[in-house]
Amino acid sequence: MAGPVETFDIIVVGAGPVGLAFAASLARSRLKVAVVERQSLDSLANPAFDGREIALTHASVRILRELGAWDAIPASDKSPLHGARVLNGSSPFSLSFDGPSGSGEPLGFLVPNCQIRDALFKIVYFQDHARLLCGNSVVNATNSEDEAVITLSDGRQLAARLLVAADSRLSAMRDLLGIGANIHPLGHSMLICRVRHERFHHQIAVEWFDHHQTIAMLPLMGGVSSLLLTLRSSEADRLFALDDELFLMELMNRCRGRLGEMTLASTRHAYPLVTTWAHKFSAPSAALIGDAAIGMHPVTAHGFNIGLSGQKQLAHKILTACRARRDIADPDMLGRYESRLRLSAAPLYHATNMLVGLYSSEHPAARLARHAGLRFAQHLPFVRHGISAMLRR
Repeated sequence: MAGPVETFDIIVVGAGPVGLAFAASLARSRLKVAVVERQSLDSLANPAFDGREIALTHASVRILRELGAWDAIPASDKSPLHGARVLNGSSPFSLSFDGPSGSGEPLGFLVPNCQIRDALFKIVYFQDHARLLCGNSVVNATNSEDEAVITLSDGRQLAARLLVAADSRLSAMRDLLGIGANIHPLGHSMLICRVRHERFHHQIAVEWFDHHQTIAMLPLMGGVSSLLLTLRSSEADRLFALDDELFLMELMNRCRGRLGEMTLASTRHAYPLVTTWAHKFSAPSAALIGDAAIGMHPVTAHGFNIGLSGQKQLAHKILTACRARRDIADPDMLGRYESRLRLSAAPLYHATNMLVGLYSSEHPAARLARHAGLRFAQHLPFVRHGISAMLRR
C-alpha cells in the first residue's frame, strides 16, 4: 500500500541545466520545490565531461549571472567567441559573422555543458526552498485543474499545484501527461571530441557543410577546439568504433588540413540527432520547459538558449503570481507562457529545420542553392549584423 502523499508547491521532473536553472530561479520565493531526477545524487554532484560545449548568447550569460552560476564557472572554461565562418563544400568563400568593429566584445561564449550543470546543481543543492529527489524515475502521473500527482519508481507519491516537465526531448513526463509531440529522428549522429591543432583558431568558430558530412570547429581556450562531425548514423558508428589513431587519421582527412596536425585532447562522444516540438507547452497544473517543449537541431546552437529563456519566462510569471497572491498554476498564466514561447521559438525552430534540409541534401540543385545563398547573405549586411546582434543581446 502506498504511503502518504507528500505535498509541494512545484515539482520539477528533470535535473538537467534547464530544470536546475528553473529551480534556482524560484529561490526568491517561499515556494516548496521538489526536483526529481533519475540519476544518482553523486552523478549530479560530479557531472562527467560529455563532450558538449554550449554556445551561450549574452542574454543567457545574464540569466546565469543573475542566478549566481556564471561566476561559479572557472574562467578557463569560458571561451569567448569572436566570430564565426560558414563554408560550403570545397568553395573558399565563407559567410562571416563578427563582433562590433573595434569593440572587442565577443559574439558569445562557449562553456562545457558539465560546468553549467555543476554550477547550477550547487546553487539548488544549497538552497533551502528546493529538495532534490534523486535515483528515481516517474512511473505515473495524473493532473487536473486542482493539482498534479506523480508516483515515483520507489512507490512514493508527490503532489503539487504545478508540475514542470524538464526531462528530455524524448520526455517520458510529456508522454505521461498525454501531450503529443512532433518527433523527427534525423538518421544522423554527431561525434564530438576536443582536439589540439597546430593552426591558431583566433577564437573563430567554423561551420563547414561538406558532401555527406557537416563539421563544426568550436574554438576553446588554450589552442584547443571542440570538433563536431555530423554523419549518417551508420557511418558515425563505424568511425566511433575505430581506435584513437585511426579515428584521428580519419578526422584529419575529413577536415582537409584546415587545422593542420591534430591530436586528441578528450574522450569521444556520440549523440543521435532528433528534433522535437511539443503539441502543447502547458496542460492543467502542468508546463513543459527546455527540451521537453522544444528540441532544436544543434546546427544553430540555440537549443539551450531557448530553454534557458523559456524557464525564465515561466519562473517570472510564477514569482509575479506569488507576489500578487494569485494561483501559480492559473490556466491563463500558463497559456500566456506557452504563447510567448511559441512566438519567440517557432521562427528559429522552423528556419533551422529548413537550413538542415538544404545543407544536408546532396541534390545538385541544393548544392547550388546553398552556395548562392551564402554569397547572397554576405552582401546583405542587415542579415549578418542582425544575426550577430541577436547573439549579443
